[in-house]
Amino acid sequence: MGRETRPEDLQGVKNSHKKSMKTKVEVVWEGGTKTENRTLLNSIYTDLYITEGPSQGTNAEHEVQQIEKKQRGRARDMAINYKDIFKPLPGQEKTIKTVMTQGVAGIGKTMSVHKFILDWAEDKANQDVDFIFLLPFRELNLIQNQHCSLHELLQKFHKELKNSEKYVDCKLVFIFDGLDESRFQLNLNTKGKCDATRSSESDTACFTVNVIIRNLIEGKLLPNALIWITSRPAAVGKIPAELISQVTEMRGFNDEQKDAYFRKRVRDGSLAEKIISQIKLSRSLYIMCHIPIFCWISATVLQAVLGKDNEKGIPRTLTAMFAHFLIIQTTTKNQKYDEGHEGNLGHQRVLQSNKESILKLAKLAFIQLEKGQILFYAEDLEDCGIDASDATVCSGMCSQIFKEESEFQLKKIYCFVHLSIQEFLAAFHVFYSYVNSDMEALRTLVTRPASWFCIKRRLSLYALLNAVVDKSLESENGHLDLFLRFLMGISLESNQELLHGILSSTVSSSESLQGTSRHIKEKVSGETSEPVSPERAWNLLYCLLEVNDTSLHEELDNYVKSNKRLSPAHCSALAYILLASEDVKDELDVDKYNTSSMGRERLIPAVKICRKARLVDCNLTETSSKIVASALQDPNSYLTELNLSFNDLQHGEEQIAQGLASPFCKLTNLRMQRCNLTEMSCRAVASALKSDSSCLKVLDLSNNDLQEPWLKHLTTAMQDERCKLEILELYNCKLTDQSCEHLASVIRSASSCLTEMDLSVNDLEDSGAMHLSQALLDDHSKVKTLKLWGCKLTDQSCAALVPALKCGSSRLTKLNLSDNELHDSGTNLLSDALADPRCKLEKLQLENCKVTDQSCTDLASALWSDSSRMKELMLRNNQLKDSGVELLSKALEQPHCQLETLQLQGCQLTARSCEALSTVLRSDSSRLTELDLSDNDLLDPGVELLSAALDDPGCKLEKLQLQGCKLTARSCETLSTVLRSVSSRLTELDLSDNDLRDSGVKRLSAALQDPRCKLQKLQLRECNLASPSCGALASAIQSNSDLKELNLSGNNLQNSGAKRLLRALREPRCNLEKLLTDSGDLVKLQRGRQQRSQPGARSCFRFPTQTYGRR
Repeated sequence: MGRETRPEDLQGVKNSHKKSMKTKVEVVWEGGTKTENRTLLNSIYTDLYITEGPSQGTNAEHEVQQIEKKQRGRARDMAINYKDIFKPLPGQEKTIKTVMTQGVAGIGKTMSVHKFILDWAEDKANQDVDFIFLLPFRELNLIQNQHCSLHELLQKFHKELKNSEKYVDCKLVFIFDGLDESRFQLNLNTKGKCDATRSSESDTACFTVNVIIRNLIEGKLLPNALIWITSRPAAVGKIPAELISQVTEMRGFNDEQKDAYFRKRVRDGSLAEKIISQIKLSRSLYIMCHIPIFCWISATVLQAVLGKDNEKGIPRTLTAMFAHFLIIQTTTKNQKYDEGHEGNLGHQRVLQSNKESILKLAKLAFIQLEKGQILFYAEDLEDCGIDASDATVCSGMCSQIFKEESEFQLKKIYCFVHLSIQEFLAAFHVFYSYVNSDMEALRTLVTRPASWFCIKRRLSLYALLNAVVDKSLESENGHLDLFLRFLMGISLESNQELLHGILSSTVSSSESLQGTSRHIKEKVSGETSEPVSPERAWNLLYCLLEVNDTSLHEELDNYVKSNKRLSPAHCSALAYILLASEDVKDELDVDKYNTSSMGRERLIPAVKICRKARLVDCNLTETSSKIVASALQDPNSYLTELNLSFNDLQHGEEQIAQGLASPFCKLTNLRMQRCNLTEMSCRAVASALKSDSSCLKVLDLSNNDLQEPWLKHLTTAMQDERCKLEILELYNCKLTDQSCEHLASVIRSASSCLTEMDLSVNDLEDSGAMHLSQALLDDHSKVKTLKLWGCKLTDQSCAALVPALKCGSSRLTKLNLSDNELHDSGTNLLSDALADPRCKLEKLQLENCKVTDQSCTDLASALWSDSSRMKELMLRNNQLKDSGVELLSKALEQPHCQLETLQLQGCQLTARSCEALSTVLRSDSSRLTELDLSDNDLLDPGVELLSAALDDPGCKLEKLQLQGCKLTARSCETLSTVLRSVSSRLTELDLSDNDLRDSGVKRLSAALQDPRCKLQKLQLRECNLASPSCGALASAIQSNSDLKELNLSGNNLQNSGAKRLLRALREPRCNLEKLLTDSGDLVKLQRGRQQRSQPGARSCFRFPTQTYGRR
């Protein structure tokens, strides 16, 4: 092992090592060489948002938008402090040995590594660790072929180790920073013979540096050592997943951390606040600042711009910001190195005087970008005519990193301050070459022979931009994505003017950019080729943003409608684009996006620019709750409707409570179903209800266990004169009759605005209904809608409600008593009230109430009463039978009957009922427009009787539901005649769950093509249909049919059938807006192609999603 080291000597080495490491990391050189811009790390370091990362695997996509090849096995983002990188997450018991931290360039990986080391060196954290060895790959590259022992390798980086080798028995941390910069062929595996044996001499044996690193990572050398690897996402796959204990993802700054960074970075407090304020005015810039390096660039630019009180010149796009950065860095260089300049030259003259240097750097940037290189050497600079010894060239735009120790070959490494700066300069090189007709410089970007033939003469800007779009799509890792975005941005005439000191002339670009925008839209939609992958699509949409394309939202909507699976990274990008576009979105519904629960959570930041937000079941965390709360507290917020249902708000109820309490909160509609609410939440909602600024009109707290004291907070607030609440939904909240006492006091309150209450699925029982009924008698009651279904009521509740229904001051117009055991006795009591001229009831729901035909006499009498106002009657799942329907039918023929909707699903009816109802439908006095006869054995003869009436000029029926009526193709033939009739008004037809088969649908399809057919919605779920039905329906929907919605779920359509439908959707004459099918797995390759080229086309291919509705 080498010479023995005494304990006191080892401690001395430890102390020396800590001191040395502190010296290495305590200073940051921002934006230049290590001889300028010296800043203490602790003075500017701002915490970054780090989370558990995606499952490990090969990742070849561009870092701006990484697609995850393996679905994440977790439900929410878990924030991790950089100090705790080797600690298991809550609920995990595994030992963390090797950590992979991934993040895009400039996100703060190296800065976090340095802060981790600095805190350790200053005895602030991780004091159980004895030695930390920092081994950046960009420096390891210089000695990759050298042979040495582990100790010799470490001495090259840490001379303070001297001859002491006892550290191998201590707790060690090896940090390999920048895996993406590695030029090693690691060839990692977990099997086979160890290259560096585990003998007592394993640390002194000589191997190549490559072998030593490989064995350290594989755990074959110093198996107890902890390993931390950082990487850009594209290189993560170099390390096999089985070698990684934990993956973390560097997410950059959240909103609070951005502000904190600017306050630390800009010493002038008032200027810092001014910068923060200005950046927040442009959401696009504010969102971009989640990357720390962009914060630095923004701070640099805005200090210069705002320092001159030039608010009009503030850049609003990525390209404009980088153009200003170039100007400022060049101006700084002039002031520092060029004698005789006063520093007050106009920016055009500054650029002009440095034109040669900038063009050389731009050429270097482009050449190295095409090679995929971000690190280069002096000879690379010399190839572009750059003198590497000239400090004026490298100041600001390039940084140098080099070692001058005897073991290293003295060789300087060069790189741009940030990859995005290299991409910006590379894009400028291409645009400059175009402007100056240097077609040879553009040759590598135009790959098609025909295009190259044109290039010899003169390439149009439109052709160049389109060629670069196509070229960027060919890249496996997207290394040209940001380059393309910058190229389009530089082409914008306003940015050309900004760079006029280098550009000799301005090129008219509006038509070219419009044409390329169309080309991008075609690529995204897949109209002219196979649809591009999501990560490519996002970058193309970014390009539209860069050139101020106002159709961005429409393009986003079209892409999302293609129903492609979105990874969490894609959802982050989508939220970014929505935020950065500066447009206000009407609604954000995370449930509409085909993604995981984590993906839905990543969409939440877009809530800030939406009027309505439906954040249902998206695993709201404390962090995402803060985002929602900040939107509620923002005086410029547009948010008026918020649905947080099916989230456990115990993780963020304090943040939501703060948002609701804000005087700037503009919510009018708040839904919090099944949110595991606590007393704190109820207090917060109550406080919001009675605040001076309260706007809340709709409150849904259904599916929460609202204990009596908590409910009391709410009911007290609802009696406050400042409360504007109109609709209260407390479905399934474990309420009791005592709860009804509190609610009754609200109804009686003179200041209450309550007009609708849903108390369904609570054990209120008759005693609770009595409390409510008595309150409804009060002159102050404004309740119009009362829902009490499934509340364990009996006929006694009906008796209690009758006085309220007969009361002249009562405003009740809608009553739902379904799923209660009312029986005929209760129904008869209600019928008596319905016949009273003072009763204002228009809608009555008595579904599944054990009503029989014995009640129909009294119901019929109430319906034909000259004072009846009843328009909707729901009697589903009662034993009415044919005799009961015959009694009701006689009432429906009477001129005083106002009924428009009658639902008789599952009432044990036959064709005999159809005969009675057909008479009603023919009657001139009948007002019936909607009829539901589903789940009755009507058979084909029953439909024939109905069809004869539907064809009558006096029939007003528009909606007919015949689901599960044991129909065959024979009924389709009959109904097709109706659909062709000029007198038919039928617009909605439901024939689901019938044995119609292909022959029946062919007859219906033929009718749909008839110009007299008015049908807009057709339901054919589970009708034993196959591919031939698709062919018939495809012909119908592409023939200018009025059909807007078609449901074919539960049928064996097969791939060929679904493709026929998709082709039909692309036809310009197709008016279909919604197609439902469960065969999406068979047609996923065709999705994205269905958007028609006709401007404003709305056709889409959607699939059934979970809904959270109630009666």
